[in-house]
Amino acid sequence: MTLSQNIYDQKGENIDSNYKPKLIFKTGSGESIYLCKNTVVVKLPENRNSITTSWINGGYKENIEAIFNHQLKKPCEGNPDGLEGYNVQDYMIITAKRLGLNPEKVSGLITSADMEHAAISTKSFRNIEITAVVTGGINVNGGRAGDPASYYEENGKFEFKLGTINTILIINSKLNESTLLKAMIVAVEAKTVALQQLMAPSKYSTGIATGSGTDGISVISNMESKNVLTNAGKHSKLGELIGKCVIEATTKALANQTNLTQDSQCNMLVRLNRFGIDEEKYWQTAESIPGTKQKKEFIENLHNFSKNQLIVAMVSSILHIIDEIEWGLIPETAGKKAAVSIMKTLPTILNEEFSITEELLDENDSIIENWMMLSSWYICKMVNQ
Repeated sequence: MTLSQNIYDQKGENIDSNYKPKLIFKTGSGESIYLCKNTVVVKLPENRNSITTSWINGGYKENIEAIFNHQLKKPCEGNPDGLEGYNVQDYMIITAKRLGLNPEKVSGLITSADMEHAAISTKSFRNIEITAVVTGGINVNGGRAGDPASYYEENGKFEFKLGTINTILIINSKLNESTLLKAMIVAVEAKTVALQQLMAPSKYSTGIATGSGTDGISVISNMESKNVLTNAGKHSKLGELIGKCVIEATTKALANQTNLTQDSQCNMLVRLNRFGIDEEKYWQTAESIPGTKQKKEFIENLHNFSKNQLIVAMVSSILHIIDEIEWGLIPETAGKKAAVSIMKTLPTILNEEFSITEELLDENDSIIENWMMLSSWYICKMVNQ
């Protein structure tokens, strides 16, 4: 039974013709990547070793036949965990069988991301070739390391969260177990770089996300390769290629899945969202300003104001001051004073002439409160013109 045929159950009966695999990529070292309905399957040639954060055959393994990344679409009725089977491990075994794979010879990852949105990136240098296959979405459970927990596990029972960035990293060279682990570290750091460069917000704090709460990864190397690599750190060429490959694939996957892009993040309201600020909060501030007109007009002008790139740059600077205060890098009083000084340049930024009174900015108020009052006042001024 092979993946290149239709999918069959243990008795050889066809159970779902929709699972017929479609080859979407093949590496230079022979790994074949297939799209099978709601699953991406990486079929491995012989003599591969891998390290995987998987519910089945996780950890370090040799001669795994395939790694799959599966999208969980619907909860199973009557099952409190929402999974077909008794638990996640059983569900993964069922999924492997449904794909026509031997559960004892495969590892798998699980996610809510659409496999049609998977991103593949390949980088090479001389005899080294790296391929990253990434699916990703952090709009539901994106988090920052150290954020407040969302569940407590006891005796293997916990709440399953949707979201997840899953990474499958294929290396054409030979790596031992410790080097695979080092490669995994660099790949995880690269994923975090992609999120940082997008200023992706945590859903559990005001910080920038470093991943989701359910991310998974698999790193694979070729034990037959004559090119033996012993260091995957950031100073090595291997580490550089891993970093670039994972950053690129993660960035593409997030764009494909949730339209998280440089363009979508160039918006004041988007940047303020991690602090709980939205159009309703803005309207509440605007209502306290004399002369405020209808809500509809205010919101329309708010969205136009939010798209001004100069405003986005100003707000980005102000919010970074808040981050540095939170991290203990600068005192709060100094940060507030600096933020107010930046806000006072708003007329210059907008190339307009108007006065900012002391009533609008108070160094004793929070940085967010000051910005909300100043920008709401200016938007009301626009509406009244």
